[in-house]
Amino acid sequence: MEHQHIYDKDGKQLCCTLEEKINKKAEAHQDHDDHDGHDHDHASASGESNFKLFLPALISFVLLMLAIAFDSSWLPKPDFFSGNIRLIWYILAYLPVGLPVLKDALQAMGKAEFFTEFLLMSIATIGAFAIGEYPEGVAVMLFYAVGEIFQTLAVRRAKSNIKALLDQRPDEVNILENGQPKNMKAEKVEIGAIIQLKPGEKLALDGELLSETASFNTAALTGESKPDTKAKGEMVLAGMINLNTVSQVKVTVAYTDSKLSKILDLVQNATAQKAPTELFIRKFAKYYTPAVVLLAVLICLAPYFIVADYNFRDWLYRALIFLVISCPCALVISIPLGYFGGIGAASRNGILFKGSNFLDIMASVKNVVMDKTGTLTEGVFKVQEVKLQPGFDQAETLSWVNALESKSTHPVATAISEYVGALDHTLAFSETEEIAGHGLRALLNGKEVLVGNFKLMDKYGITYDLDPEQVVYTVIAIATDKQFVGYLTIADQIKEDAQAAVDQLHQMGIKLTMLSGDKTSVVKFVAEKLGIDHAFGDLLPEDKVNKVKEIKARNESVAFVGDGVNDAPVVALSDAGIAMGGLGSDATIETADIVIQDDKPSKIPMAIQIGKTTRQIVWQNITMAFVVKAIVLILGAGGLATMWEAVFADVGVALLAILNAVRIQRMKF
Repeated sequence: MEHQHIYDKDGKQLCCTLEEKINKKAEAHQDHDDHDGHDHDHASASGESNFKLFLPALISFVLLMLAIAFDSSWLPKPDFFSGNIRLIWYILAYLPVGLPVLKDALQAMGKAEFFTEFLLMSIATIGAFAIGEYPEGVAVMLFYAVGEIFQTLAVRRAKSNIKALLDQRPDEVNILENGQPKNMKAEKVEIGAIIQLKPGEKLALDGELLSETASFNTAALTGESKPDTKAKGEMVLAGMINLNTVSQVKVTVAYTDSKLSKILDLVQNATAQKAPTELFIRKFAKYYTPAVVLLAVLICLAPYFIVADYNFRDWLYRALIFLVISCPCALVISIPLGYFGGIGAASRNGILFKGSNFLDIMASVKNVVMDKTGTLTEGVFKVQEVKLQPGFDQAETLSWVNALESKSTHPVATAISEYVGALDHTLAFSETEEIAGHGLRALLNGKEVLVGNFKLMDKYGITYDLDPEQVVYTVIAIATDKQFVGYLTIADQIKEDAQAAVDQLHQMGIKLTMLSGDKTSVVKFVAEKLGIDHAFGDLLPEDKVNKVKEIKARNESVAFVGDGVNDAPVVALSDAGIAMGGLGSDATIETADIVIQDDKPSKIPMAIQIGKTTRQIVWQNITMAFVVKAIVLILGAGGLATMWEAVFADVGVALLAILNAVRIQRMKF
């Protein structure tokens, strides 16, 4: 049960963490199962693997129980069980569980790492044998070994959600060559190949649907098992499961660049960023272990100078008890396991944390600042009305507005395109530029054309005879050749779970602020409808940054929820940047600290709740470990505790802490 990385004098890592060891063991078992072709017997193989883990401890337990029975006064003592035979028997009971620990201790010492848990347990148990306490020496190592096994199983369980996600990407696909399906490795499939996907099969690569329609289960990507029906030409992603008819998909993205690959990389690397509590415990253990070894030596030897009837054997026994109690496994295993469980639980619910530090941040968030479009609203705009000045032809005007907006990625462009229809490719624009927070400007046949909000009109000195604030909907103003042409109104729809999300956040005592580049009247309309505390519209990116700075100036933690791309400065400034709709943007996955995969605002309070629960479990473990260890350490130093109490203080508390840590895996949020 090693808890710290071991480094040589040059800083090179020499030994891996317990988590990494377990990963290697799990991979070895998986490779063995795959090699034997026993995938369909996975459950039985897992059971066999667990039995092998427990076998050494089982052998040791049986031999120890027989020895205790032979030593007891309530059974006739066999004549042979005495002297060297008795010692050899206890040694045989010790070796199945003790040899691996002794080996690890020697390997660590060979790499100049002396103060390891392995060495503490080795000294304590060998010392018990040296003073004739054979049963206690075997029992300590036996319980220690059983504790390590349960920790192994606990970490495996904590990893199960992530492993399930890793299994969502098939290794092989059927591609069509000359109309005939051909099986090949997914990683070798080239862009442009056609995949034939049967009902029940998982898609291995991102692509464009060629079939007229197809329904997919997207649970692997979004946590949402509701079927998602796609139409011809729409994107389908790796990990989706075809539900009904045979479908054809044209590969558009390489295997390693798919959305699922990026998500898997994110999850696999999530434990790299440690929470402050976790980092503190690691540093604490680094100094704690040598300190207790020194104290154990003092407990054994110092009384010689101050106690009249000093008995070396008694004080050595107390020192050995002290060493057993001092092992920090309850802290250094259960705490990372708690954070790992939190990341796994969030992953299961379609929320990806990039590190355990963000679990802590979300647990302490006091302010949630949200963008409007795509976060609380669907981001699917529809044109409501067209108002043009007299003398302008509507069809002609909308034609060039549509052509100019097609050069923008804003959802408004999609709404205009759907309303107007096909693009007029004969229109030749030049000097096209997108002005952040304003709109688009270009030259058409030498004339300047502007399409955007009324701030764009003001910027270029265009006069108009209406008050934009009187129009509730989003307004797209149009101008050409320094003359105001008119405007379009566009409306967005509030997401169905947005109200529930706002209510839950308020129940948690969190203050909500909406920041948007959309017009103030629209922003306030949405904010009032949902009950958001503060709302600001007509903001440029730098205005959003200033608003967040005002909140942070009050020393309150802030989580910003947006698309993670256009609001990159605010995401960088906030304590936690949350991206909505991570599947729609590669850049989102790269820039955000937390990715909500299914666009649902209700996942925001869920992410906070998972963070709070994780922190609560971690601190429960810290408190329990310190209190119990402190009590038994004092009793042990005073000669009032035996090895059995020491075993409980070490292995018993560790197991309780582990069981507490894995609770988060069973919880529903």
